[in-house]
Amino acid sequence: MVGLRQSTMTRARPDRALPARNRLLGLLPHEDRQRLVRRMQLVGLAAGQEIAPAGMAVPSVYFPETAVISMVATMRSGTSVEVATIGVEGVAGLPVVLGTGSLPMNVMTQVPGDAWRLDADTFRQELDRNGGLRDATNRYLQGLIVQIAQTVACNRLHPVGERTARWLLMTADRVGSDEFHLTQEFLATMLGVHRPSVTVAAGALQRAGCIHYRRGRVRITNRAALEQASCECYRAIRDEFDRLLD
Repeated sequence: MVGLRQSTMTRARPDRALPARNRLLGLLPHEDRQRLVRRMQLVGLAAGQEIAPAGMAVPSVYFPETAVISMVATMRSGTSVEVATIGVEGVAGLPVVLGTGSLPMNVMTQVPGDAWRLDADTFRQELDRNGGLRDATNRYLQGLIVQIAQTVACNRLHPVGERTARWLLMTADRVGSDEFHLTQEFLATMLGVHRPSVTVAAGALQRAGCIHYRRGRVRITNRAALEQASCECYRAIRDEFDRLLD
C-alpha cells in the first residue's frame, strides 16, 4: 500500500494495570476485567502495522488504549479506502467476534499507540462464558455498523474538507490527544481521495485556525471551529457510541 510504513514489530509492555481508556472493557465488572488482563498483553503498535491481512485468519484481538486501527478495503486497481476506524471504543478482530474466520480487507494501525492483545481462542472462550463481555461486544458492534453506514453516506454526500475535519475529530477522540502522527498521503488513503485534495483541505483548515500541520504531525488548535467545519457525521457517530457505551 503506497505511503504506509509497514512494520512487523509489536512492542510488548510489562504493564498489568487495568485498562484505563478502552470503553468496551470499561463496561465489564471489575472482576471480569481483572481476569481478562491476566490473559492479555499491553503492546505498542507501529504506524502502518498489519493486524490482520485480508483473507487471513485472525490470531489475536486488540482492545485499543491509545492506538487507532483501520479496516481498509483495497480494489483491484490498488486504490484503497478506509471503511471503519477502531479505537478506544471497541475491539479489532471482527471475524473472531462473529466466528467467521477472516475478512476480505486489511486491518492495520492508523495511528501508533498502545492496545491490549488477547489470543483469539481465549477471546472466544471468554465470549462463551462471560455474558457481560458478549453484551458489551454486541453493543460495540452496533456502534461499528452505524459508523460504517454513516461513513458510506459521508463519503458519497459531503465534500473533502468536511470529511477531513470529521476524520481528524474522530481520530483525536480515539487517541485521547489533540496532537497525533499523520501524513497527508495516509489521510488521502483513509478518505479514498487523491493527495492534492487532502493538501487543499488541510491547508484551508490550517488557515482557518482549526489545526496546525507540520512534518507528519497534526495538532488541533481550535476544536470548536473544527467541529463547525465538519459535517454532521462526526456527531452522529459519536452520539451513537456514547449512547451504547456510557
